[in-house]
Amino acid sequence: MKHTKIVATISDKRCDPGFIKSLYDAGFNVARLNTAHISTESALEIINNIRSVSDTIGILIDTKGPEIRTTGIPDEGITATEGQTIEIAGGPGTSDKTIFYVSYPGFVNEMPVGNKILIDDGDIEFTVISKNKKSLICRIENSGTIRNKKSVNTPGISVNLPSITERDKAFIEFAAQNDVDFIAHSFVRNKEDVIAVQKILDKFCSPIKIIAKIENFDGVNNIDEILDYAYGIMVARGDLGIEIPAEKIPGIQRNLIKKAVQRKKPVIVATQMLHTMIENPRPTRAEVSDVANAIYSRTDAVMLSGETAYGKYPVEAVECMVRIASETESNKDKRNDIIIPPVNNEITAFLAESAIIASNELKTKAIVTNTLTGRTARYLAAFRGENPVYAKCYIPYVVRQLSLSYGVFPSLLEPKKDKFKIARAALNSLVDEGILQPDDSVVYVGGSHGIGGGSTYMEISPVKNMIHKGESDI
Repeated sequence: MKHTKIVATISDKRCDPGFIKSLYDAGFNVARLNTAHISTESALEIINNIRSVSDTIGILIDTKGPEIRTTGIPDEGITATEGQTIEIAGGPGTSDKTIFYVSYPGFVNEMPVGNKILIDDGDIEFTVISKNKKSLICRIENSGTIRNKKSVNTPGISVNLPSITERDKAFIEFAAQNDVDFIAHSFVRNKEDVIAVQKILDKFCSPIKIIAKIENFDGVNNIDEILDYAYGIMVARGDLGIEIPAEKIPGIQRNLIKKAVQRKKPVIVATQMLHTMIENPRPTRAEVSDVANAIYSRTDAVMLSGETAYGKYPVEAVECMVRIASETESNKDKRNDIIIPPVNNEITAFLAESAIIASNELKTKAIVTNTLTGRTARYLAAFRGENPVYAKCYIPYVVRQLSLSYGVFPSLLEPKKDKFKIARAALNSLVDEGILQPDDSVVYVGGSHGIGGGSTYMEISPVKNMIHKGESDI
């Protein structure tokens, strides 16, 4: 039973219920929809197909976010020759062999002389050697072909792009109206970018949670304020590896994971985790180590992109990731544990840490909790215990949101009125499902004030004792 969650990208080219069920049976937990490549119509088809397979699969919609792309370039592209110069201008225009345009009108004003510009995920590099009011004069650092609608990166420079494009807004509103669980917003630079998404969701009274994608210098530098407002983060290593020297990425990844865990918020590590399996039935040893190291660093989830969206071996990729996760979790080194600073007067955090310690030390079978919002379960996940956390929830979307939290196995339960009935119903359901036996010892974290009253106590006992507790009072 793996504790690490798996996010798998589903495309509209391959989203029939049979395919999704094969991935679900293989072990994925959250479906990612990349809005860069789908319409709202095709997104709705994917969502309906996912829900037909299981209503416990989390659905994450990934927005494009503030980005710059090449524009106005003919189909054959523009040949760039190392050592020569070319002009770059912002706004609409017709590109040719002497000048090409990018989608951001303010590009020329905001780019300083001496800075680097990277095109198409860093395949072609330019250096700004001079500028005028209309364009940048750039030296071509390596040969290649400049093509239309390719990414433009400006390492070290934060351009003043709006946080949300019109396309993003349309998809966020679509998500709020169609039972989606997460918005992963791209290129988050600061808390304002998260707040901008939340304002749209608030108009629809939506419970959707925001995952901030960290993929530039600003996102890394402002991670503390971003975590103040985001539900969780994604370490999006694709653009991050272009904006920041590649050798710095492992350390940044580890630090971002640590920051999220200490704040008790879920963290996903993404991009090229099993990239070889797009074309091959087996990953490289380096890819296996990459997934394992993310898990050793205590990530909540790892993500598959092209491997499941259009790769030749999608089910095998999920199965492979499950095997890596299971093996890695069984060999965790306590020296990699993350120390979570105590929070004054936060009873839930104190109980969660105590429950994890008790469960590990006393060799109990599991931790069980009832949760209205998912908060207690997320706090238990943050302390990364050895045993599973069975979270009984009362709202379907809370079940799906917990599908992103490490070691948490959520399910739906009918609400009860008092604390004895609440605990008994949770434990009885786990016994009925064959997950627990009456003689199993468990740690139960509950609340004395009923559903929604917060966690106030912890009890350690065999299941059968807690099932019969309080019966004489009812």
